[in-house]
Amino acid sequence: VQLQASGGGLVQVGGSLRLSCKASGRIFSNNIMGWYRQAPGEQRDKVATISSGGNTRYVDSVKGRFTISRDNALNTMYLEMNSLKLEDTAVYYCMYRSLGYAKEYWGQGTLVTVSS
Repeated sequence: VQLQASGGGLVQVGGSLRLSCKASGRIFSNNIMGWYRQAPGEQRDKVATISSGGNTRYVDSVKGRFTISRDNALNTMYLEMNSLKLEDTAVYYCMYRSLGYAKEYWGQGTLVTVSS
């Protein structure tokens, strides 16, 4: 499985960005995808996940501001980010895992920089 993330950039506090992650290769119908982020000097943390059935989970810090979604026909996942804060600055990575398997696949990351 290959993942291609895009959509990062520079945005001011309070602004919005939409990230996309296109999956290709051997995609199983039952899977989970997610967005993680890693700020400079920090560990990679989970932001949000979405199952192939549409079940979503968010870390508390982004609830009400970020929305994760996916288009299964296009094998593409999205992260709509609104009301961005300085602390949202990070490299955002997308992840794919087939349900029932432990192996995770990762995209290359896309940088989101929130400035004041």
